[in-house]
Amino acid sequence: MDTPVADVQPHPASFRDPAGFIFLRDGVVYRQINPAARGDYERLLASGLYEALVKAGDLVRHEEDDLGLSPDGLAFRVIRPDRISFISYPYEWSFSQLKDAALLTLRLQKTAIAHGMALKDATPYNVAFSNGRPIWIDTLSFEELKPEPWVAYAQFCQMFLAPLALMSKVDIRLQQLLKSGIDGVPLDLASRLLPASSRLRPGLLMHLHLHASAQRRLATTNGSTLATRSSKPFSKSALTGLIDNLAGTVARLEWAGARTTWGNYYEATNYTDAAFAHKRRIVESALDRLKPASVWDLGANDGTFSRLASTRGVPTVAFDIDPVAVERNYRQAVRDNDRMILPLLLDLTNPSGNYGWANEERDALADRGPADLALVLALVHHLAIGHNVPLERVAAYLGRLARALVIEFVPKADSQVQRLLASRVDIFANYTQEGFERAFSTVFTVEQVIPVQDSVRTIYIMRRRS
Repeated sequence: MDTPVADVQPHPASFRDPAGFIFLRDGVVYRQINPAARGDYERLLASGLYEALVKAGDLVRHEEDDLGLSPDGLAFRVIRPDRISFISYPYEWSFSQLKDAALLTLRLQKTAIAHGMALKDATPYNVAFSNGRPIWIDTLSFEELKPEPWVAYAQFCQMFLAPLALMSKVDIRLQQLLKSGIDGVPLDLASRLLPASSRLRPGLLMHLHLHASAQRRLATTNGSTLATRSSKPFSKSALTGLIDNLAGTVARLEWAGARTTWGNYYEATNYTDAAFAHKRRIVESALDRLKPASVWDLGANDGTFSRLASTRGVPTVAFDIDPVAVERNYRQAVRDNDRMILPLLLDLTNPSGNYGWANEERDALADRGPADLALVLALVHHLAIGHNVPLERVAAYLGRLARALVIEFVPKADSQVQRLLASRVDIFANYTQEGFERAFSTVFTVEQVIPVQDSVRTIYIMRRRS
């Protein structure tokens, strides 16, 4: 009898580092360490740095595995890192998530220095959120400490400090610059966009404004600064001082908060107390009956309903289009030590796509699913009426994202829909409860139909057709 051939897939995002690469074998994630990285990997273990970082929860844990798993047979080691349940990207994070990831990066660098090593890169794409906190997921990012400036300094400033400063000092929505710039925000652009008052902040003056000027003078294409090209030795104390200064600069950045369209959604909702309580009971009952292994809350706002899943121990990704709502959700999760919820920024009418080299480095939203269950509460009318997406297309896309739905239909008689229709011609003849049921029945089987008390709304529980 023939032995089945293993399904081996090199990860399309793991090709830039000659030290090794990620691959999937029969659905399990492995990392190959190439012979060229042998010295740094052995130093990582022997120095105690790996143990210290894993113990602190700052670096993903791994186990060494069989060398025979290597796709090309050239591995020095094959390791199996702990699996992260959901990979998110910097352009999906709130201000505080990006800030926490930046502080994690600097903490890793400072700890590495103390163990005679250094981070050779400082990209947020090496950070994931797991168990309610950021964690570094690239074991091969560490190299021997050398008496020279931090090689990843410019990268840190472009990918962490510049977007954080712009979000803090200009507009929180400028985080979306990370979506168009895989290498971060160019420092000359950040310097021009920041207000003149930012030059009064020593850290921003040095690491952004003067740094941008140095890059312009050097006219290089690799983002190096005058300091990184210097041949003079750079002491360990000087490097530690640089990291401390960066950490202080990042820590002092705050987002004061702004009012956005949906940032205070529940303050302006048209639900009565009775209707809101009944809606909550419906969702709780569905969670208890369906027992999903994973939940995506699409249109989660501040996570009020997401927490009905996360507090039941279900890994829950809470998506919303409003950066204020996502920020509030993340801050509450941190306060509550909620390890099961991951708030993320998402415009469902323009969801995260396949970005990066050959459009393969960063997975589209649909490729990171499907979830066992999606909560789609008070959302469909925004898609169908606010954005002219036909109900059939809404149903088809939700069928790609989740195996089951708890979904709310809000009819035209509802005051929130009337608000949408007040500024546009009603061309939505098919936006009726019958039209909704007809469209969704092509993709899902309806298991329950529950009118929400003291409202004109209805909640459906559906399961995707096989």
